Amino acid sequence: MKRERINRRTLTQTASALAGAAVAGRFASAAAQDATPAASPVAMEMVDQILSAWPDVSREVAQTVMEKYGPPQEATASFLVWHHNGPRKRTILNRDPVPHDFPMPHPDLLEQFIDYRVPPEMFDELAQYDGSVIVERTKGEISARCDKEEMNFLAINLANDVATGHRSVEEARQFYAETAMAFKNGQSDPYVEGFVFELSEGNTNDPDHPAMMEGQGTPTT
Repeated sequence: MKRERINRRTLTQTASALAGAAVAGRFASAAAQDATPAASPVAMEMVDQILSAWPDVSREVAQTVMEKYGPPQEATASFLVWHHNGPRKRTILNRDPVPHDFPMPHPDLLEQFIDYRVPPEMFDELAQYDGSVIVERTKGEISARCDKEEMNFLAINLANDVATGHRSVEEARQFYAETAMAFKNGQSDPYVEGFVFELSEGNTNDPDHPAMMEGQGTPTT
């Protein structure tokens, strides 16, 4: 009888561990953002539970994104992730907004990525154009972070114009401000409706080159 009780307890503990592992598997870490996305979206009950603790603005943006793309493939207490939604490689919605005053005060929380190689000599120009356009040279990605998908289209379209020399930083900032104001007043533009340039299909990463030969010791100063 004693042995039977032990076995039942062990089975119960094993079942609990497996259930916990299954739930944990639905909550992918930020380090796994580039892994193969989950085969199915996160359960809406779980998403609703997470969003119940988010600020109103973040919850509203989450609802807007889900109405268009459905539930995310990854979810944690601090962000939701969609893979390959629309023309993008990845979309991350953050719980905590970042204040941004260009072209007018708004919260930055919706970050969207595409494959894109920026020439290193153009990094300074893109930083001057918009601090919420983020370039990853090694990974070969560019992202824009705002509170609206349309403004992310606008930001990256203009970043492409700057990176390819079709607009100066000043011209891009002026066009951004004018187009954003027009959009706020109900007017549209191709730059806020989608990408106006051909997207790359991978092979945009830049691993750089070694500065030390294999087996070489640590440089001394």
